Amino acid sequence: MGTFDAVLDDERTQLDAFVEEYRSLIQTTLDGLTEEQARRRLVPSATTLLGLLKHVTWMQRVWFEESVGGMSRVDLGLVDSVDESYRIADDDTVASVSAAFRDACATAREIVAGLPLETVARGHRAGPRTLRWVYLQVLRELAHHCGHADILREQILAN
Repeated sequence: MGTFDAVLDDERTQLDAFVEEYRSLIQTTLDGLTEEQARRRLVPSATTLLGLLKHVTWMQRVWFEESVGGMSRVDLGLVDSVDESYRIADDDTVASVSAAFRDACATAREIVAGLPLETVARGHRAGPRTLRWVYLQVLRELAHHCGHADILREQILAN
C-alpha cells in the first residue's frame, strides 16, 4: 500500500505506509550499481550508498529489536555507535547488505505486529518511549537518509 492509498486510514496504517515507502526508496538507490559505485565516497565523510543502507539497517535494528524487542546490542551483534554503523567491511556487498536490510525490515514488522502505538518500549539505553515515537523516529531517519542517498546516486550516475 502506498502513502496515497492510506490518506483516510487509521494512524497505524498511515505510519506503516510511510515507513514502507521509505524502506523501498532507500533500498532502490543501490539498484543497477556496481560494487565500486556503491562503495564510492563522494563527500568528505565516510558516507557511501552501501554505508547508508548498512546504517539504516542498524538504525532499524536498534529501534525495533533493541528498543521495542528488548534485546541488547551485544546479543544482537550490533556495533555500539552510529559512526561504526556506516563502516563497510571488506566482505560487504550490495547483495549482502541488501539482504541484511530486508531481514531487519521483516524482523521489525514481526516485532511490532499487533502492538498498539501506545505500547511503551523500554529496551533503549536512553529510556522508555512509545511505539508511536519509535515509528516517527524511524520515519525521520529513513526520510533523512533517503535524501542523502538520492543525491549520492545522482552524483554517481552523472560521472
